[in-house]
Amino acid sequence: MYKIIVDSCGELTEEMKKDGHFVNVPLTLEIDGEHIIDDETFDQAYFIDKVAKSPNAPKSACPSPNAFMEEMECDADNIYVVTLSAELSGSYNSACLGRDLFEEEDESKNIHIFNSKSASIGETLIALKIAECENAGMSFEEVIAAVDKYIAEQHTFFVLETLETFRKSGRLSGLKAVLADTLNIKPVMGSTDNGYIQQLSKGRGMNNAIDKMTKCVMDVTTNCEEKILAISHCNCPERALSLKKKMESMAKFKDILVVNMRGVSTMYASDGGVILVV
Repeated sequence: MYKIIVDSCGELTEEMKKDGHFVNVPLTLEIDGEHIIDDETFDQAYFIDKVAKSPNAPKSACPSPNAFMEEMECDADNIYVVTLSAELSGSYNSACLGRDLFEEEDESKNIHIFNSKSASIGETLIALKIAECENAGMSFEEVIAAVDKYIAEQHTFFVLETLETFRKSGRLSGLKAVLADTLNIKPVMGSTDNGYIQQLSKGRGMNNAIDKMTKCVMDVTTNCEEKILAISHCNCPERALSLKKKMESMAKFKDILVVNMRGVSTMYASDGGVILVV
C-alpha cells in the first residue's frame, strides 16, 4: 500500500480526492491579522476580495512537522510527500523534520520527501506520476528514481493579471508595478532548474502574454504525446479553457488537466492568473 501527501499548494483533482491514495496537508494564509486555513473550507472569492482591498501583502505559513507526521500515521508501507519548491517555502524542510521525528518512533515505513521545485499544479502532476509508478509495480527505490527524473524535466510557466501582490510584498518596486499596469504589460514567468522564479518574456495585454507563454512551453517540450499538461487558474475558467484549446491546437498531449487554484497559489496569482505545467 502507498500514500501520497501533498501540501495544499498542490491542487487535488476530484478523481484524486476519490482515489484514496492522496491527501492534502494545509498551509495557513494570513491577511490583516486573519488566519485562513488552506483546506476544503477555503473561500477563494472572499480571499481575493480581502487581498484586493487590503494595503498589506498576504502571507503564508507552511504546515507544521506534526501535521505531516499525523498523515504518516497510516496503514501504507510506502509514503511519499510532495511539497512546493524549497526555494519558495519552508514546507519541504518541515516535511523532512516531520519524517525524521516520525522515524524516531517508527522505522517500519518507507518515507520520501520530494521537493517539487514547482508549485500548484506542478505538485499535482508529480503526485500523479508517483501513483503511476506505484501502480506499475515499481519498487520504492525505483519510484523515487523515476519521479526525480520527472521533476528534473518538468517546466512551470505562469502569467499574472496583476503584479499588485508582488508590489505589496516588496518583491517588485511600486514604480515597476504601476508602469506594468498602466502599459498593460503582463510578464511571462517560469521556474528555473533549482525551483526559483524567473521572467521569460512579457506581452502587451493578457492574450499576447499567453501567446508568448505557449511559445515558451513548446520551445522546451518534446514527446508531447507522452506527457500530461496541466493548467491551474485563479477565478478565470474561460481563460483556462481557451488556453487548453490553444495548447490542443499546437500539440497532441497525453492529457490536459484544468483545475481551479487553492489558497496559496491564489495568494500570488491573484484574480485572473494562470499557471501551466508540463
